[in-house]
Amino acid sequence: MVNSNVDALGIIFPNSHDALVPELVGERLMASIPFASRYRIIDFMLSNMVNSGIGNVSIIVRKNYHSLMDHLGSGREWDLTRKNGGLNIVPPFAEKTVKVYSGRVEALASILDFLRHQKEKYVVMSDTDIAVNFDFSAMLKAHVESGADVTVAYTEEKLPENFLANRQESKEFYYTLKLNDGRVTEMEINSKDTGVTNFSMGIYIMEREFLIRQVSYAYTHGYVNFERDVLMAQLDTLNVQAFCHKGYIAHITSLKSYFDENMKLLDEENLNGLFTPNPIYTKIRDDNPTRYINGAKVNNIMAADGCVIEGEVENSVLFRGVKIAKGAKVKNCVLMQDTVVEAGADIEYLVSDKNVTITAGKEVKGTDTFPVYVAKYQTV
Repeated sequence: MVNSNVDALGIIFPNSHDALVPELVGERLMASIPFASRYRIIDFMLSNMVNSGIGNVSIIVRKNYHSLMDHLGSGREWDLTRKNGGLNIVPPFAEKTVKVYSGRVEALASILDFLRHQKEKYVVMSDTDIAVNFDFSAMLKAHVESGADVTVAYTEEKLPENFLANRQESKEFYYTLKLNDGRVTEMEINSKDTGVTNFSMGIYIMEREFLIRQVSYAYTHGYVNFERDVLMAQLDTLNVQAFCHKGYIAHITSLKSYFDENMKLLDEENLNGLFTPNPIYTKIRDDNPTRYINGAKVNNIMAADGCVIEGEVENSVLFRGVKIAKGAKVKNCVLMQDTVVEAGADIEYLVSDKNVTITAGKEVKGTDTFPVYVAKYQTV
């Protein structure tokens, strides 16, 4: 584990994109959605910060945060159990100034006193709708060398299909950037550009004192959205630089994208792109290694610890404790923790939440364009 050696503190917004995946956030938030057989989405951003030497991280939660608090605990797995700094989870109403927020401006306004008392010079802010192996230290170095007021991370890629397919204005904002020699000259909201765009990752770096001044002014004027109301309004006067991430990235923008991004990890190239060069940490669940019982047939799967496989499994992602009984057939599925597929069941293109049971002999099949979702604790 890397020791704290970067003059920056981290702020994570775990609820920012909950509306994109309503099926998965009934009792959790975006940050705690299980991903890649044994991780949660927040594990990636939190691990990236720790790997870059950021040892003071605040997570400003809005609602449905109990599963996240259970997962993170004291932050021990990320080496964030510390006397100074470490992991700080800020729930609504924890103090008089903290309330349920509508946007980043209100969220940051509720912790202004906390920010004023910190010692780090820089602040790193991020959402949790992406899984990525990101180098914050490289971005911070670029920010300092450019002399920017704000640096925003982006990728060069086509917009997610469900963004383009939504003909009405989405309640969720996403941003594309227009650049001139590395400087952001324009930020467009909810673009419908079908070509390769400069797609914002929702990651920002700036000086802590600068952030405090901007948030104080914005909050007193009734502003809500940091990008729209603060950055976009000042692109002519602020030096906003862009930092391009070239590596692998998984966007969670819908249930189908969640299914697709999990399935992509069955490709070794994508798996290596997400989990290298730096390790990703997660909560430890002490369990037995996955057991493959005599007669089991397995082809191209990702299986976490604690699974018991007696049937046939192909092209699937299995989370911890999944049980596939003898005679069961599982193909092109994402099965979350402690899912049970009983004898003779035949499932395909299915996403099961935690503790789901597919009873004996049942046949449940979706398609590659419309995977079936089974909610937590349901028996089919």
